[in-house]
Amino acid sequence: MVLDGNDPQAIAAAARAVRSGALLGLPTETVYGLAANASSDAAVAQIFAAKGRPSDHPLIVHVANAEGIAHFAREVPAFAQKLVDAFWPGPLTVILPRLAGVATAATGGQDSVGLRCPAHPVAHALLVACAAPGDGPEAGGPPVWGVAAPSANRFGRVSPTTAQHVQDELGTDVLVLDGGPCQVGIESTIVDCTRGVPVLLRPGAVTRAQIAQACGLAPLSKDELPDHTPRASGTLESHYAPAAKVRLMDAKALQTGLDLLGAEAAHIAVYARAALRTKSSQLVMRRMPDDAAATAQQLFAVLRGFDDDGVKLIWIETPPAAPEWEGVRDRLQRAAAS
Repeated sequence: MVLDGNDPQAIAAAARAVRSGALLGLPTETVYGLAANASSDAAVAQIFAAKGRPSDHPLIVHVANAEGIAHFAREVPAFAQKLVDAFWPGPLTVILPRLAGVATAATGGQDSVGLRCPAHPVAHALLVACAAPGDGPEAGGPPVWGVAAPSANRFGRVSPTTAQHVQDELGTDVLVLDGGPCQVGIESTIVDCTRGVPVLLRPGAVTRAQIAQACGLAPLSKDELPDHTPRASGTLESHYAPAAKVRLMDAKALQTGLDLLGAEAAHIAVYARAALRTKSSQLVMRRMPDDAAATAQQLFAVLRGFDDDGVKLIWIETPPAAPEWEGVRDRLQRAAAS
């Protein structure tokens, strides 16, 4: 069932559902999440079951504001607080030391917790409603201080960026708040803040340069500080994959492949910035924007569209090496690894 996320009554109904232990498809500025009460191990178990996700692969906990950190983390290093101040609400997840006894299932049993405050107005309204006072039956249970919300798709597959994508993935029985297409389009940047310095675990819309400017410390890569790296969402080698096989190539290799196949080329989709020539009328071709943010916003919808077209192969022009493209490169490299 899809509810209008701009309707206050829909927000109230969705909050009651979450507070009673149900799942909810939730729009954020990054992707749609599959949300449940982060403090209820039983509710969180439903997320893992619906997604087919290993229970030791941690989930990000979404909170209404920075005050929500205190319900899940026992410590906030000074540099982490600077990141929160700079980028919340927004597409940044910080990993902090977890309070004992809270969100055990959501964190995959680790002693750290990933926290994010989403910028999407529908997500914010839902989180505020979930945390509102009231513990009577009519209110749907006690306050919920945060929701665990990984992407609302089958584990390892392409993330959803519309309410329809959520239904396509998980069926029409799942309650979904429709907040329109996601504006960022790829998952949040994840920064580990548990080891004294910022460590970038997953790139996203918030870049390395922005992180360094905000907290005064250049983020390390997980390869530079490999010991005791927390497990984090979306960091497996193979992830974000459509049903079709993805291959990354430069523009010259793409054109060579198209020339070799000629008019017989079929069951292939091409997503590229370069102007390419083909003699085939059976190819599915779509132009990749020259702008990194615009590409990120449409990326997952494009991959889903290619699957809907029934192609077997997706050829994608390798994104530029520029820093602002790092998040897109990361998602495509993991999609191509499947």
